[in-house]
Amino acid sequence: MPRPLNVLVLMSDEHNPKFLGCAGHPFVKTPNLDRLAKRGTRFTQAYTCSPICVPARAAFATGRYVHEIGFWDNADAYDGSVPSWHHVLRQAGHEAVSIGKLHFRGLPGDDHGLSEEILPMHVIDGTGDIKGLVRTDIPVRKGGDKMAKLAGPGESTYTQYDRSIGDAACNWLGERGKQPSDKPWVLFVSMVAPHFPLTAPTLWFNYYAAMDLPMPKLYGKEVRPHHPFTDEYGRVVDYDTHFHSPADVKRAVAGYSGLVSFMDEEMGRVLAALDASGMTGDTLVIYTSDHGDNLGARGLWGKSTMYEESAGVPMIVVGPGVRAGHVTGEPVSHVDCAATILQAAGAPALPKASGQSLIDLANGAAPTRPVLCEYHAIGSTSGATMLRHGRFKYCHFVGNPPQLFDLITDPEELNDLAADPLHREALADCERALRALLDPDEVDDRAKARQQALLAAHGGREVALARGDLGFTPAPGTEATLD
Repeated sequence: MPRPLNVLVLMSDEHNPKFLGCAGHPFVKTPNLDRLAKRGTRFTQAYTCSPICVPARAAFATGRYVHEIGFWDNADAYDGSVPSWHHVLRQAGHEAVSIGKLHFRGLPGDDHGLSEEILPMHVIDGTGDIKGLVRTDIPVRKGGDKMAKLAGPGESTYTQYDRSIGDAACNWLGERGKQPSDKPWVLFVSMVAPHFPLTAPTLWFNYYAAMDLPMPKLYGKEVRPHHPFTDEYGRVVDYDTHFHSPADVKRAVAGYSGLVSFMDEEMGRVLAALDASGMTGDTLVIYTSDHGDNLGARGLWGKSTMYEESAGVPMIVVGPGVRAGHVTGEPVSHVDCAATILQAAGAPALPKASGQSLIDLANGAAPTRPVLCEYHAIGSTSGATMLRHGRFKYCHFVGNPPQLFDLITDPEELNDLAADPLHREALADCERALRALLDPDEVDDRAKARQQALLAAHGGREVALARGDLGFTPAPGTEATLD
C-alpha cells in the first residue's frame, strides 16, 4: 500500500449476491453499489463463513473460520474473547467505530474491541436464539408464517433502524472530515436490510410489485432438488408452507427486491457523505453482506444452506491501490476482510487470522488459504461444510451424502455431480482437500458438545423449546416478540 488509509466497511444483512445490478440481475436496481463497483474490484465468488447471522459476524470480526473460534450458532455470540481486527486497531491507536448491527453477545463487561459502538444491535438478552441449540428431534419452529404474512409495502422497525444508521453514519463522517488526523480511522456501518420482514418502503415495493416478476429458480415442487440436509431445514423452518399461491411468492420477491433498493439508497447516502467530507481519496471502501438469502429458490427461504444464494455474498473493494473496473472470479471469504482492513490502515496483522488481503488478491496475488463455509445451527441435525476447490464446490454433510457442483459449467447449481461416476475422482479429491484442513466429524462433535453445555446452562431442552421462537432480533428500542 502506498500509504495508510481510512477504511469504510459497509455491510448489509442477508443480501443474495445475485440481487445486484452490477452482477447482471435482470430487474433489481442498485445504482449506488453499481457505481461503487465501477470504481474498484468486484469479486463474483465471495463467501460468508457461515450462512447465519451470529457465527458469520463472529468470523468476520476475528478473521478466522467458525471451527477455529467456536461461535457456532445464533445462541453463541461473539463476546470479545477471541482477538478481532477491532482490538488490533484500537491497540494501535486507531479509531474503530461501529454504527448499527453487530449481533455480538453484548453483555456488561464484554469488550468487542471497538472504540465506540453507536446504535448497536446485539443478540437478545445476551443469549440469542437458545431454541436453535436443540439439534436432535427438532420440532417445527413457530412463526414461519411471518415471511409470507409481512411481505408488502410500508415501514418496519428494521427500515426505521436502517434510516437511523444512515443518519448516524452521515453525521459521523461529516464531523470526522472536520478533524484531520494522521492516524487513519475505520468505520463499520452495518445495516439490516434486506433481512426479513419483507416489508419494503412503499415506493420501492410498488415499483417491483408492478412488474411481471418471475418465480424463483426451481420453485415448483415437481422440480425441486432434494437432499436430507435441506429437506430437514425446510421442514423445521417451514416458511414455504405459508406461501399459498404464486401471488404470495411474488409479493415476497417484491418485498425483498424493494429492501435491496432501499438498502442501496441508504448506502448511497453514506457514500455521498464520505465524498462531501473530502476523505474519499484517502479511504478504502468495502461492501459486503453477512450472508445471502435463498428467496424461494428450490422452495427454500431465509439462509442456512450451502447454495450460492445463501452462502454467497456480494464483495466490492474500492480505493487507492485497488484495480478499478475489475471483476474477478477468484474465490474469496469474509476471513479476508480482516487482513484487508488492517493492511489498508497500516495496522499490525491479526494473530492466527486465516485470511488474505483482498487488495493483493484483486491485484493478482495467488491464494494461499482455503475458502470454507460451515453450518452448525438452526434446523440441522448434523454439521455441513463447504469447500471451494478449484472449479468445484464440495459440500460435506456429516451422516448424509455430499454434494458436488462444477461452478464453471453450472453456476446455477442445477446438476449435483456427487453421484456421477465420471466425477468420482474429483469428489474424492475434494474430500481429501477438506479433510486436510479439518475433520468434519470432530468439528460436528465439538459444536454439539458446546451446544449441549449451553442448553444445560439455560435449563435444558424443554425449557428452550418452551421459550418460543424469535423470528428476528428486535431493533434497538423495540420489544422482542416470541411465537
